[in-house]
Amino acid sequence: MKPIRIHYLQHVPFEDLGCIEQWITQNHHPSTVTRFFENDELPSLSDFDMLIVMGGPMGIYDDKEYPWLTEERQFIRKAIDANKTVLGICLGSQLIAHAMGAKVYPNREKEIGWFDISLTEQGHQSRLLEGFDETFPVFHWHGDTFELPAGAHHLFQSEGCVNQAFIRDHVLALQFHFEVTPESLNEMVKHGKEELTDGKYIQSAEEILAHQQLIPQNNDLMFTILDRLVSNVF
Repeated sequence: MKPIRIHYLQHVPFEDLGCIEQWITQNHHPSTVTRFFENDELPSLSDFDMLIVMGGPMGIYDDKEYPWLTEERQFIRKAIDANKTVLGICLGSQLIAHAMGAKVYPNREKEIGWFDISLTEQGHQSRLLEGFDETFPVFHWHGDTFELPAGAHHLFQSEGCVNQAFIRDHVLALQFHFEVTPESLNEMVKHGKEELTDGKYIQSAEEILAHQQLIPQNNDLMFTILDRLVSNVF
């Protein structure tokens, strides 16, 4: 695999690249980061080939509390328009959907914990997901969801949230967390305990941490998707 220049956007210390960092290192991809919580500057569009937008507990319109969101939304739109490869995870997926003209809004239920996702009809047809199981568990932590942008292919759905993932050309949005590691899982639970209330699709901290055996499979799927995405296998 030819090395590509990767830049990623990180919103909070406890939602980092997870297993994506291992993939970057193993494939010798040079990487840079904008940590908004440290007031880092955004790069020039010419400085990277792929943009990865990570998750976070804020909503995409929480500009009053997080003023950098305004600039970030504009930056993501410019990266997409410049035909960069773009991957968004959770909050990142919602920011991408917004940048592509789709509505982002509160889902009817929060989804926090290990719950199944299933391939859609378009997901079955996608070369990106060739060989994936029909249904399998992934880790979720989101309250908002998005409509599908015009021309996007709907890839995954769940019982609690219909629009779990989409792809359009070189842009991929995932509501869930393939990238989670034991370390990042513990950090997310530690910093988000107040959200673990009663809910149809909300697990307790104990339930979440009891399913860490699912992490290696999720990470392997993340690696497969990354390999295919940068090789233009859609």
